[in-house]
Amino acid sequence: MAISRREIAGFALSGICAYAADLGLFVWLRGGAGWDPVTAKSVSFLAGCTVAYLGNAFGTYRGRRVGWREYTVFFGVNLSGAAVQLLCLAVSHYGLGLTSARADTVSGAVVGMGLATCLRFWGTRTLVFGGEGRRAPWTG
Repeated sequence: MAISRREIAGFALSGICAYAADLGLFVWLRGGAGWDPVTAKSVSFLAGCTVAYLGNAFGTYRGRRVGWREYTVFFGVNLSGAAVQLLCLAVSHYGLGLTSARADTVSGAVVGMGLATCLRFWGTRTLVFGGEGRRAPWTG
């Protein structure tokens, strides 16, 4: 099945909204609410995953099966993406000895995010919403 520009646009828009929800909630929980960073990030990550799932389920891949099974697989795909980002950072920082703030940013937020996004797109398209009955994406 060919990848359309509309599918990529819908996936990207859902991802941008999810990133904004994750970042906004994390900043608020960490600063305004005074939560510890790990708890705040855990809650904001879950919220971001939920926003991305809803955007993809009711937008990009509307007409496909939607339920707890799909959400659970989607969450697993997103955890795998997070692991890819952490792995890129760990290899660069600890394995290659590139320990500057810039190197950490490039490895985690550029290279890691790029690879994780490819994994998330493939996983979302194949494992979560890969069933029959596909309709046109909501972006066109």
